[in-house]
Amino acid sequence: MAKESVKARQRKREKMVAQYAERRAALKAAGDYAGLDKLPKNASPVRLKNRCQLTGRPRGYMRHFGMSRNIFRDMALNGMIPGVRKASW
Repeated sequence: MAKESVKARQRKREKMVAQYAERRAALKAAGDYAGLDKLPKNASPVRLKNRCQLTGRPRGYMRHFGMSRNIFRDMALNGMIPGVRKASW
């Protein structure tokens, strides 16, 4: 489980990326790199890290579900994820 400060920092970056998305796209289309340089660093989507939405774990992230493999396994075994069943053949 990640520290609350790390999860809060990630949420703050996500908000800032969404806030500046249109402005960044316009500046990039215009080729105004000086204007891009004046935007906050955390407004860049490159600074985002894929983290589990529930625990904040950065490793073992499953992009399709938005959670780490550990949480995915627990939720799948408890039947909390629709359409996911344990394999048996």
